[in-house]
Amino acid sequence: QVQLVESGGGLVQAGGSLRLSCAASGRAFDNRAMGWFRQAPGKEREIVASINWRGGSPYYAASVKGRFTISRDNAKNTVYLQMNSLKPEDTAVYYCAAADIMGTVSTIAHYDDWGQGTQVTVSS
Repeated sequence: QVQLVESGGGLVQAGGSLRLSCAASGRAFDNRAMGWFRQAPGKEREIVASINWRGGSPYYAASVKGRFTISRDNAKNTVYLQMNSLKPEDTAVYYCAAADIMGTVSTIAHYDDWGQGTQVTVSS
């Protein structure tokens, strides 16, 4: 099992930016795909972005494509989510998760280690 700790959430005005970080420890991190998910009140958890074990082949949900960028630094055991041009509908708790495979994957069932989440609130 890998332990994941997210940071970087907060309150930002619409059009602003935030950078989320996810620090990993424990079980091997650099041979697993990683993903960012979010969950808004009353809604199901949804994929935001995913990246393969080497930091390539990123996947983005249609709602964030062109605004968000996922990246990872395996030397630092850290995954990032750069969020630009934020909208009120991006408000949610954001979670990072480690997949059970190496390749990019958007299916939540493939993610078996999760962080505790960080709140992102975008005001209009």
